[in-house]
Amino acid sequence: MNPDIMVTAHGTEGGGAALDQVAVLTGSAILIAAAVLTLGYLHRTHRISWLGNVADGLGRWSNRPGWVALPLTVFIATILTAMLGFIWDVSLHIGHGRDAGPLANPAHYFIMVGLFFLFVAGMLAILLPLEERPGPAAIRITRNWYAPVGGVLMAGAGLYALIGFPLDDIWHRLFGQDVTLWGPTHLMLIGGAGLSLVAVLLLEFEGRLDRPDPDRSDGVWLWLGRAFAFGGLLIGLSVFQVEFDFGVPQFRLVFHPMLMVVAGTVALIAARYTLGRGSALVATTFALLVRGVIAILVGPVLGDPHNVFPLYFGMAVVVELMGLLPLLAKPLWWGAVTGLAVATIGLWLEYLWVAAMFVDPWPSGMWPEALAMAVPVGVAGGAVGVLLGMVLRGEALPRPALRRGIVVGAVLITAAATANGLHTEVPQNATAAVQLTDSDAVSGGRMVTADVTISPATTVGSDPEWVQILSWQGGTGSASPGRGLVVDHLREVAPGHYVSTVPVPVYGTWKTVLRVHDGRTLTALPISLPDDPAIDARAVPAPAEFTRPFLAEITVLQRERTFDRPAWLYTGACLIVLACSLILIGALSWGAARLALAYRLDIRSTPHFVRDHSE
Repeated sequence: MNPDIMVTAHGTEGGGAALDQVAVLTGSAILIAAAVLTLGYLHRTHRISWLGNVADGLGRWSNRPGWVALPLTVFIATILTAMLGFIWDVSLHIGHGRDAGPLANPAHYFIMVGLFFLFVAGMLAILLPLEERPGPAAIRITRNWYAPVGGVLMAGAGLYALIGFPLDDIWHRLFGQDVTLWGPTHLMLIGGAGLSLVAVLLLEFEGRLDRPDPDRSDGVWLWLGRAFAFGGLLIGLSVFQVEFDFGVPQFRLVFHPMLMVVAGTVALIAARYTLGRGSALVATTFALLVRGVIAILVGPVLGDPHNVFPLYFGMAVVVELMGLLPLLAKPLWWGAVTGLAVATIGLWLEYLWVAAMFVDPWPSGMWPEALAMAVPVGVAGGAVGVLLGMVLRGEALPRPALRRGIVVGAVLITAAATANGLHTEVPQNATAAVQLTDSDAVSGGRMVTADVTISPATTVGSDPEWVQILSWQGGTGSASPGRGLVVDHLREVAPGHYVSTVPVPVYGTWKTVLRVHDGRTLTALPISLPDDPAIDARAVPAPAEFTRPFLAEITVLQRERTFDRPAWLYTGACLIVLACSLILIGALSWGAARLALAYRLDIRSTPHFVRDHSE
């Protein structure tokens, strides 16, 4: 079928959204945008005063300008709403599968509201300043209208995330639904929200240097609020690893430690350098509380698949100890060395939690490649974290060539590590002979255990990442096995011979597959798949005995995907998403440098605005 026809055709369950739902979402976006613009017009033409009064009232309480206090208040509520919706959405997809449409998934409402008001929060920061210029770094919009840099960046991050919605629908029409967190347009949705925390920190920095009462110190509560913002950044940078948190990663396990190092180095090193002693531990504690509450709400309360998450306490302890070294006086060196320590000692401390609590622990054979990816990323992340901290402390940045080289180098190092992690192999002529034995039924559904013989036996080494049976998308609730998710790590009884440890479901809408991951080998074969006429996919039965070949895992786990599109079309679509992402990263870097250069003299003349490392 012509790709142009696919973009404009009516959506199906396996493709884009139905046009009536597209119309509802488009109309909602237009109404919200019109309301914000109308509110801004009335405020800026002095036809209403209540908006400024509310903002200034919050500003007097927090000793921040109203153009900081009100947007940050809105942001806090909106980002927590979006985070709850995001985790719930992932859980629902794992337990139920694809959506019937964007408005058929209750979690999507939380995400959409959260992202819409993330954009609104940024726009409030842009619209609220009237006669005053919000600091020397402010961006000129008209002759007498200036906007704070942090507000512009926050609105930009929100817009970037919102653009992901229509692009996601186009993506589904072209390539089918990619039921994975790491779909390119999905990464836009979560990446925009996650990186918006950088804009929040920059906006707070602008407000801190333009306080209504300059002689009033912030005190411990506002210090805690800033530390919590770094905790939010830690959460925001951790969203990319949520599939590992649920135990259904669709990519190589070696990504898990690397992604933890990215989040831990940037957020915790920036926190420690900016706020001083104890801040990394406070940020980690805040992140733990937020993720813990959401996990309880999604799992035990709502009855969907549960998740665990990294603690980051080991990394935080390493950062705090490194902060006691005299090397802290040389920020970039300290950041790089601390990043190295986080990517080695800190990562090993986090491994203890992963091994005890996660569905997929890290095998010893994975560590050489994991360190080869994590260490360069950790060093680069530490340097980037320190650069952010230098901005937020108002310190002079390194010369432009050096600081730009650090940011570009960090992007390239992360890209190289990602490219290595994406390199997978499918064993040729490998098969599995499976014998199923019926177990006690659950809710009238068939449950089985498996005896698996993989041929050739050398397909799997002695220390694989996993040889498992995954059963998912069978429906959630207490009556459903595992609330919609069962993962059974098979026990090896002989080379190439594995047996079940728990029964798995092979009935209803359950998708049950045998998965093998050993180094670069990432492959799977179906044990039982339901009939799915909406995507023209026939059922795969689960007889008592069968032999089937191993396939590329993505073709088994993502049945809704369309793999017959031209390669240039998929590559071009990915490049568009990549370009949008690089623009956001570049904008945040530009904004941070603009603030640092504009405020350096102001901070030097008012040193009480900056907390010392020893505090």
